[in-house]
Amino acid sequence: MRKVTAIYPGSFDPPTNGHLDLIERGSHIFEELVVAILRNADKTPLFSVGERRKMLEELTAHFKNVRVDTFDGLTVDYAAKVKAGAVLRGIRALSDYEYELQMALMNRKLRPDLETVFMMPAEQYSYLSSRLVREVARLGGDISGLVPEIVEQRLKAKLDPAYKLETRKVKAGKA
Repeated sequence: MRKVTAIYPGSFDPPTNGHLDLIERGSHIFEELVVAILRNADKTPLFSVGERRKMLEELTAHFKNVRVDTFDGLTVDYAAKVKAGAVLRGIRALSDYEYELQMALMNRKLRPDLETVFMMPAEQYSYLSSRLVREVARLGGDISGLVPEIVEQRLKAKLDPAYKLETRKVKAGKA
């Protein structure tokens, strides 16, 4: 068998239990798995790249064959830089499949030797996305079980000043 390095690219803003599920399962398949945080200048993330990297490094420290890195630009260029032979992608729903298929085919066009491996998340994470977690957290909903505890704590710390301000306005009758 050939030893393969894979990259798992994404924004991870924030990392969810669904991401960790794929990281764990991917670590059993590939010799090395690089969790690659995309620096996307077009998006305004909740967490900085550095914050996301630190969280992911803490969350994956027990995996001997997983490392965390950051990149910008084309995924195929980053894959070539780290000598990856595969891209790991999660598919939650049909809408994910349509988007991911287009990306995989474009990546194949740009770099025919780079394979894309699609994995379905564990059933309990099939609806989970970073965007939904951010939205629920911003609205004060319970995100326990959706993200690791350290991510939940950091989300609350980051969003807490806004909650305190809103609570003060409501108590003062200004809402």
